[in-house]
Amino acid sequence: VFATYKLMHAQQTVDFVRKQHAQFGAFSYKKMTVLEAVDMLDGLVDESDPDVDFPNSFHAFQTAEGIRKAHPDKDWFHLVGLLHDLGKVLVLAGEPQWAVVGDTFPVGCRPQASVVFCDSTFQDNPDLQDPRYSTELGMYQPHCGLENVLMSWGHDEYMYQMMKFNKFSLPQEAFYIIRFHSFYPWHTGGDYRQLCSERGLALLPLGPGHASLGAGV
Repeated sequence: VFATYKLMHAQQTVDFVRKQHAQFGAFSYKKMTVLEAVDMLDGLVDESDPDVDFPNSFHAFQTAEGIRKAHPDKDWFHLVGLLHDLGKVLVLAGEPQWAVVGDTFPVGCRPQASVVFCDSTFQDNPDLQDPRYSTELGMYQPHCGLENVLMSWGHDEYMYQMMKFNKFSLPQEAFYIIRFHSFYPWHTGGDYRQLCSERGLALLPLGPGHASLGAGV
């Protein structure tokens, strides 16, 4: 786990994230159904969470079913539970796990205290030697809104962008939960409030939704 985060925190830079957006933004890897993607993920062992002892497909359906029981009136949320980890197919396409799995964080500003292994994994990240990116706000304006923040690249961001590209007919909250469900330093750790707009703070009560996705409810 530590080795994966050490690689992630050394190499997730502004330039890297922008290159990943450019590389994968056409969404030309492969066409598949949702269930085909769910089945594919059974071939993945997530290095950021290696102690999980059941298939990824089980986690996807367990999460969707748990959300259905907790929120029977929100059918879109049930679907989000099934979809939330499908971006991890990037590993099966040859991407390194540090660029796909694990908790996420904004690039372009100094990492905050609740980022996992924060004190021992960012020493080799070149952005922290760049005055544009090494302050609390970095390249952002105060309260610019999370929708305007460049997040570390991984399965959340890929899935969020893929849903936008394919014009998924889901409420805005669904896109929001998909994009930020691994952003634990924000929705659980209480950090990065300086980047949040009023709208983002108003959506913060969806935090339990993020936790549901991680725990399978």
